[in-house]
Amino acid sequence: MIASRRTRYNFGLQRALDWARELDRPLVVLEALRVGYPWASARLHRFALDGMVDNAHAFARAGVLYHPYVEPSADHGKGLLKALSERAAVVVTDDYPAFFLPRMVASAARKLDVLLEQVDSNGLLPVHSAERVFTTARSFRIHLQKQLAPHLHETPVADPLRRAEALPTLRALPKAITARWPAASAALLDGDEAALAALPIDQSVLPVPTRGGSVAAERALTRFLDEQLDLYVADRNEPDAEATSHLSPYLHWGHLSAHEVLAHLARREHWTADALGKEKSGAREGYWGMSANAEAFLEQLVTWREIGFNMCAMRRDHDQYSSLPGWALDTLKKHAKDPRPKLYTREQLTAAETYDPVWNASQRELLREGRIHNYLRMLWGKKILEWSKTPEEALSVMLELNDRFALDGRDPNSISGIFWVLGRYDRAWGPERPIYGTTRYMTSESAQRKLRMKQYLARYAR
Repeated sequence: MIASRRTRYNFGLQRALDWARELDRPLVVLEALRVGYPWASARLHRFALDGMVDNAHAFARAGVLYHPYVEPSADHGKGLLKALSERAAVVVTDDYPAFFLPRMVASAARKLDVLLEQVDSNGLLPVHSAERVFTTARSFRIHLQKQLAPHLHETPVADPLRRAEALPTLRALPKAITARWPAASAALLDGDEAALAALPIDQSVLPVPTRGGSVAAERALTRFLDEQLDLYVADRNEPDAEATSHLSPYLHWGHLSAHEVLAHLARREHWTADALGKEKSGAREGYWGMSANAEAFLEQLVTWREIGFNMCAMRRDHDQYSSLPGWALDTLKKHAKDPRPKLYTREQLTAAETYDPVWNASQRELLREGRIHNYLRMLWGKKILEWSKTPEEALSVMLELNDRFALDGRDPNSISGIFWVLGRYDRAWGPERPIYGTTRYMTSESAQRKLRMKQYLARYAR
């Protein structure tokens, strides 16, 4: 488990169980957590560890051997997968197109002597269903509306571990493996602060109140559908309303599947895939055959989330400045030397020390909660562009702040959001302005006029 870190609605786990039954072998599940990944911190580790706790309970109930391994020092985990594979008939892992995971899997494939399969369990539409990069939401929506229906009839099973009962069992890994790569301690999994503090990760980025794991993810999903979905269209952009789903971290860490979200939503809406619209024009409304609030939510969950996976899978430079559309590169270059109203250092921005109370509040939300309100994250990025010497520097700052502090950083969806600030998936807007050129213009003053944020500003005051 390297991306889909859950036991429900998981094509990868389902495939591994199919192999175990076919070969009449026990299933071993390895979920590892490195300390050397970029931006490794107490915040990110704690969220991942919460998920390991839930997985440990689920696999124990199913009688499947689960090995939660957490590196005590950098590179201590090297050799573990190779050692396990020497006793294995086949290795199954996740196909995830972003962060360091593609390089890690490619490296593992060169070292293993058995079949290594990658399984895509990222979204509703297989990542490799398209052979080109989509540059606008509408073009991707057209592709989605043409291709999605058959995949909605071949979804992952809700609880694949129900199929584990008839498998041969393995009580323990060989002592030579567990002595060198022991399972994470009970203290670390249970939230002992000293155990987490002993790891060589960034301890200055503290854990947040939001708990990780599949159990917390399902609760968050239920709460959103029961209490907030009916207000989604009206209030999702209002910072005071708290009408967004807050599901992004769970989707990013693989604690929640898009298929599970759709299944819960379908039950609430009394919906089946047969209700999908026949029109394939790429329109935002009407395709799903659900309520307006549900369709607006699915636009975020499916269209905007999965177009980011498309970009990451098809372009190796998806997180590089050069990947911006040509018109955006041209206009930003034309205005790169425009005078800035104010220049802030990376340290000042990190500490939320600007003259703008709206921006400071959004940065403090990121520091304290590991997230930024969806609408304000767009404004947050636009102001960083305005306060940086160059657009390239602005991109670097946005990626660092997002990946370091956000629970859903390092994700195709959050990468899309950051690059949207600089023109990805957007179009040229007039009039042409200093610094921005023809990229979309946003201001804090306009946001304060349009949005209800008095409570938000008070909550995230200094």
